[in-house]
Amino acid sequence: MTITVTPFGPADETAVEQAYRIGSAYVAADLPDFPPFCRQRFTGMMNHPMPGSGPVRLLAHLDGEPAGYLLLDLPQLDNTENASAELVVHPECRRRGVGRALVEHALGVLRAQGRKRVSAMSLAHLPGAPDRPSVAAAFAAVFGAVDALPDIRRRLNIADLDQAKLDSLLVDARARAAGYQVLHWRGGTPEEFAADVAYLDGRLLEDAPMGDLAWEPEQVDAERLRGTDLALEARGRRRYHVGVRHETSGRLVAWTLLDVGPSADWHALQQITIVDPEHRGHRLGLLAKIENLRHLLAYEPAVRAIDTFNAGSNDHMIAINEQLGFRSMDRWSNWQVAL
Repeated sequence: MTITVTPFGPADETAVEQAYRIGSAYVAADLPDFPPFCRQRFTGMMNHPMPGSGPVRLLAHLDGEPAGYLLLDLPQLDNTENASAELVVHPECRRRGVGRALVEHALGVLRAQGRKRVSAMSLAHLPGAPDRPSVAAAFAAVFGAVDALPDIRRRLNIADLDQAKLDSLLVDARARAAGYQVLHWRGGTPEEFAADVAYLDGRLLEDAPMGDLAWEPEQVDAERLRGTDLALEARGRRRYHVGVRHETSGRLVAWTLLDVGPSADWHALQQITIVDPEHRGHRLGLLAKIENLRHLLAYEPAVRAIDTFNAGSNDHMIAINEQLGFRSMDRWSNWQVAL
């Protein structure tokens, strides 16, 4: 049995296709209620990385057959001691040393680049299931990884939406939000909102619970925001935004984003929701999320399910999501390895 690990880039169409097929097999086997692995997202990620990203891509072959890949991101603008990783091994090639070979190669790359820690995410177990180590947990333990931030995935099934309850919540939120204006847009952020959205985006890692995950807030400006817009366009993400503007100052002080990918029109992801700390206590987060939910469904009537991930300790956002009808699906681990 021979395992080889080689770097590859977007110009290597054969390697990209092999990695895509590995990812497709993984999603089909391990995440059956997720959308199919998206070719446009994967190739878009290869050709148009996020601004400030330093990508390293590794492909493993087992006896000459593609068996797994590991994608590294070495941030260049902030978090320059950190890296993030995505490790995928084909279901038919597991327990044969492929994952270990990829990780050992990646750790060598990271140490050579002076990185001090790396993080990766994996499915842990369903809520309420016996808390025994998953296959991913056992593998992570081999490399000294710790679960630095447990996440819970919740799903909103559109068929179960209680519209009367949403109407009531919206009336209450609007009453608390006197002096604020709700704004809707699709796709890239309009120039007039770019500076405010960049500020809010940059607050995410500062305001959200991070557990023991050692990531510093990102330095986001309008230029970086534009680069992110272009990268998401390349991935085919159809984006729906609601912002809330403070009428006195004219600033956008709350923002939320939902998006839909090209591989499944039935599925959406609830992405960021954030409110400027100076404007909390006015139900702006709830207001923005309900408005954007209806905004999305007006343009995407095929959507049947919306998934969102929250830190298990993010009680405030979890309470809002559960008011809307999101219910727990499974638990994920954010692993962190000190190098």
